[in-house]
Amino acid sequence: MKNALIQKYNVPGPRYTSYPTVPYWNETEFEYQNWIDTLQRSFRESNSTDGISLYIHLPFCESMCTFCGCNKRITKNHEVENPYIEAVLKEWSLYCKMLPEKPMIKEIHLGGGTPTFFSNKNLEDLINGIFSYATIAPNYEFSFEGHPNNTTYKHLQKLYELGFRRVSFGVQDYSPVVQKAIHREQPFHNVAKVSFWAKEIGYTSISHDLIFGLPFQSSKDIIDTIEKTKSLQPDRLAFYSYAHVPWIKGNGQRGFKDEDIPKDKEKRQLYQIGKELLLKNGYHEIGMDHFALETDSLYEAAKSGSLHRNFMGYSASKTKLMIGLGVSSISDSWYSFAQNEKNLEDYYQLLEWNKLPIYRGHKLTDEDLTIRQHILNLMCQFHTSWNNENYYFKEIPDILIQLQEMERDGLLILTKDSIQVTENGKPYVRNICMAFDLLLKRKAPETALFSMTI
Repeated sequence: MKNALIQKYNVPGPRYTSYPTVPYWNETEFEYQNWIDTLQRSFRESNSTDGISLYIHLPFCESMCTFCGCNKRITKNHEVENPYIEAVLKEWSLYCKMLPEKPMIKEIHLGGGTPTFFSNKNLEDLINGIFSYATIAPNYEFSFEGHPNNTTYKHLQKLYELGFRRVSFGVQDYSPVVQKAIHREQPFHNVAKVSFWAKEIGYTSISHDLIFGLPFQSSKDIIDTIEKTKSLQPDRLAFYSYAHVPWIKGNGQRGFKDEDIPKDKEKRQLYQIGKELLLKNGYHEIGMDHFALETDSLYEAAKSGSLHRNFMGYSASKTKLMIGLGVSSISDSWYSFAQNEKNLEDYYQLLEWNKLPIYRGHKLTDEDLTIRQHILNLMCQFHTSWNNENYYFKEIPDILIQLQEMERDGLLILTKDSIQVTENGKPYVRNICMAFDLLLKRKAPETALFSMTI
């Protein structure tokens, strides 16, 4: 039965870090001034109570990982650091000039690329430059992504001094064969070293990113990776499905053949083995693809119903306004999305002209906002309801009819005003969310856009 469900529901679909998803943004009706208006509206509604979030994209990597679909620039030339930090701080200063008062920052996340590509001095200049225009919220949470091969003790110490308490290390898999295929060769010793350093310094949440479905990956590899992970006891884990999207230009996913990648039943078995081992070792499943120990804030947020999801993934804190700084970053005012230029030279040019480096976006309609909330509820709490009339929309009866087959398959429970995802249905939450995705229904993609859901 389980294998039949995998065959049935393993279709291309969004990961829903946003709704509408980026391919369905209405870019033709997006206006720069509209983004500024919704930015200021969201800021006025939330800055003094919740504060705002910053995502800062640091795009440089010294080598290409062939599993990665992120926007990055491969270089060993570290002279690129200073100009980039100066550009990000200029972008931030342009934003601050548009805000009615000094922003209060609740959340910062440094993503990439490889944030630890940058020197301590430049990371310090970046964070100090951010706070020359802002104050810090009392319940702040700062995090960064660290590469186990180049994160130094001094990196960890400096970022801790700057207020960072959460770090995520990209592990993926410990098999030498898999690591060679994805061009991410890093011994267990390197991961253990940085994890122990972080604990010694005082980081309160250490995360490891693992991926299943990588080329040449076997059940033996998953077991070995989880056992090694268990010995280090990270506070939380991301256990992602490898998203094979070779059609995206420049994403580095052409370094192996399609037949080298586990598919369907074989791939799902890798997830099931890993999940069972994680649960056995004290981790709890949080949302989609995430696991946490009971002592971690992500688990606490899931239990209290305050878990949030945005372009950075799952978060234990929620703000209405998230500003993305750096090349390709996406900002979210709740009412609008705006994305920066993906090309580094174009990004620099717009900043030289004293313009925010935005090249596309989307203004959410009332329908978008309602559906966005339902998808957030499903992704974060595995439940949604429309007993409040503000969350009802006219397509709900059609959605319930569409979901009846999933109910018969034991993936969810339907009532006249709610949906509850079952334990068996959690791996299929993306499929359930797709039933709410009216834009996807109205215009099915004619070319490959999304990875497979399972």
